[in-house]
Amino acid sequence: MTVYHFVGIKGTGMSALAQVLHDMKLEVQGSDVNKRFFTQQALEEKGICILPFDKENIKPDFTVIAGNAFPDNHEEIVAAKELGAPVIRYHEFLGAFMKKFTSVAVSGAHGKTSTTGLLAHVISGAKPTSFLIGDGTGRGTENSEYFIFEACEYRRHFLSYHPDYAIMTNIDFDHPDYFSNVDDVFSAFQEMAWQVNKGIIACGDDEHLQRIQAKVPVMFYGFNEDNDFQAQNIVKSTEGTTFDVFVRNTFFASFFIPAYGNHNVLNSLAVIALCHYEDIDVETIQSRLKTHKGVKRRFTEKKVGNQILIDDYAHHPTEISATIEAARQKYPDREIVAVFQPHTYSRTQTFLNDFAVSLRQADQTYLCDIFGSAREHAGKLSIHDLQQLIDKSEIIEEADMSILRTHKDGVIIFMGAGDVQKFQVAYETLLQS
Repeated sequence: MTVYHFVGIKGTGMSALAQVLHDMKLEVQGSDVNKRFFTQQALEEKGICILPFDKENIKPDFTVIAGNAFPDNHEEIVAAKELGAPVIRYHEFLGAFMKKFTSVAVSGAHGKTSTTGLLAHVISGAKPTSFLIGDGTGRGTENSEYFIFEACEYRRHFLSYHPDYAIMTNIDFDHPDYFSNVDDVFSAFQEMAWQVNKGIIACGDDEHLQRIQAKVPVMFYGFNEDNDFQAQNIVKSTEGTTFDVFVRNTFFASFFIPAYGNHNVLNSLAVIALCHYEDIDVETIQSRLKTHKGVKRRFTEKKVGNQILIDDYAHHPTEISATIEAARQKYPDREIVAVFQPHTYSRTQTFLNDFAVSLRQADQTYLCDIFGSAREHAGKLSIHDLQQLIDKSEIIEEADMSILRTHKDGVIIFMGAGDVQKFQVAYETLLQS
């Protein structure tokens, strides 16, 4: 029996895929840097071996799955090739693996992790389902009929996939270190659309997705009247959101979600549309939507004293606005405080003014130093350039988080795609002392 060795097993997609293969009774191990990541807890709970990087880890009978972040000259990849062990890139392995199931790729600039998690939860209530979520969660189920997975547009990785269905949540300019502009992003999604085998569920409120062409039916969802699946009569409360769904202008059913903000209504609509197309019972959809607990690092809440601390992956201006909107719906009477760590210099430079506009929606903003990528140089850009554009803002450091104590009943949202969690940990440690 071959051993599947993951080079970079702590990556979000990699750790999820390792869990899927482990659950399917395959032998799995992996290696990574000697730094703790939030993804490794699930691996440890399943008893999956995590080793430090070392070329001696590799044996000739292994199948090596290489994370996209690691170059071909990485010591373990070189060792595998010298020993004649097959080396397969993560996205290529996934592309071949999904052919055994009815596969659903969830893609989009924003919302794909949340929508993947929600769809996996809902469909699991009806049929045996395996899934891979970009928050590091994966599960392989015996005799699975469905495989739900997150498909990332970065570096056009999702073009390795030919899924039965694709959900497309939106198209927006992100990853400016790779894409040149929003038209370049659109071209990647258009190419992906040609590869879908059964149907596409796309957000019709998105002006770019309205132009998507395909060889299969394209069903649109959203708030606008010309969508195939439309949400109407939306009622927002501190408990969650209720809405009616109309399918081609005919009432279908009412739904409640224990989630906040318009973006979560749209994510739910995408899931409802796909389930409707696959003839999944409406009562199952309703009950499963009510019981979804969310995914990791997406509006993850903790009450500490009188304050609410929220951990969120928001790292693009659109996502920051959505997260602040959700916090205001759930906590309308509290002060909303943003603690934001920009992720990559290229993204910070490209969206500098947009970041300022979105962060001004908070009552107070604290900025952490930019989390740079190993692939880029800072140039002259610094966190001070962003701070100058936001009136109610200050720069905060991990060594001194005490100013957050002054927001006595505040909702403090720690946002970013780097290691912003360390600032939350530092603050919680301070409170305990």
